[in-house]
Amino acid sequence: MKIIQQQFSVSTKTRCQMVDITGQVQSIVGESGITEGDAIVFCPHTTAGITINENADRSVPHDILLALEKIVPEHQAGFQHIEGNSDAHVKSSIVGCSEQVLIANGSLNLGTWQGIFFCEFDGPRNRRVFVQVRGQ
Repeated sequence: MKIIQQQFSVSTKTRCQMVDITGQVQSIVGESGITEGDAIVFCPHTTAGITINENADRSVPHDILLALEKIVPEHQAGFQHIEGNSDAHVKSSIVGCSEQVLIANGSLNLGTWQGIFFCEFDGPRNRRVFVQVRGQ
């Protein structure tokens, strides 16, 4: 089994934002030469996350962020974290920090409408994303 690990940067422009990173991940998969296996996409930040969802309609990321804000508002009474970004930590835990995607014939095996998103909950910031590609 061959294992390749790379990273890339994501710059966000707003406090909460979903950035489609499917192309960057697919490029790493293509460069790896691995045709069958999987890719793990990991975010090493406690106020951001990684998710897979629809990338054909821009209203979907908007709606996801709107729903997360309703579930965990930025200025919720009772938060104690001194940095004032407790909501971002909770949203990161809800979304999660990684996704695993199968690779078939050298391509990410995503559904027709699926894309991989970096989810920013405490921006704007410059962030890192790690991708580990494993297989043959």
